[in-house]
Amino acid sequence: MRIIVDANIVFSGILNTNGKIGNLLINSQSRITFIAPDFLRKEIQKHYPKLIKISGLSREQVAESEFRICKQITFISEEQIKPAHWIAAEKLVADIDPKDTHYVAYSKQFRCKIWSGDKVLMRGLEKKGFTNFITTNDLYKIVEGID
Repeated sequence: MRIIVDANIVFSGILNTNGKIGNLLINSQSRITFIAPDFLRKEIQKHYPKLIKISGLSREQVAESEFRICKQITFISEEQIKPAHWIAAEKLVADIDPKDTHYVAYSKQFRCKIWSGDKVLMRGLEKKGFTNFITTNDLYKIVEGID
């Protein structure tokens, strides 16, 4: 199973590698392949000061957490997404949050769900008929083999 990982999920995993999200990202490779847009790497770097402040960890500790989380994610270049998927995604998220265009375009391209904690995004897209999301609890059930 392939899953698109949203930035807020990656940030949560970095902030707490021992939490439920961190555990799913680090220990689920036998059941799930996590993918993300390349731009997410830049987003992580951009938010380092905030990650350090929120976590109370040193820069080195945040870097170690980032490594543990990101080594489990396949980062895919934006160039691999068909223009039609970009256009459709832009239309869907235009009035919700244009910064989330990548996740929707990737979901359309790779025909997989988005793992996100962004409730505004999910509700807004659900109103438009896009329901290709998966929750942390649903992923946990899949990994644990709970049906």
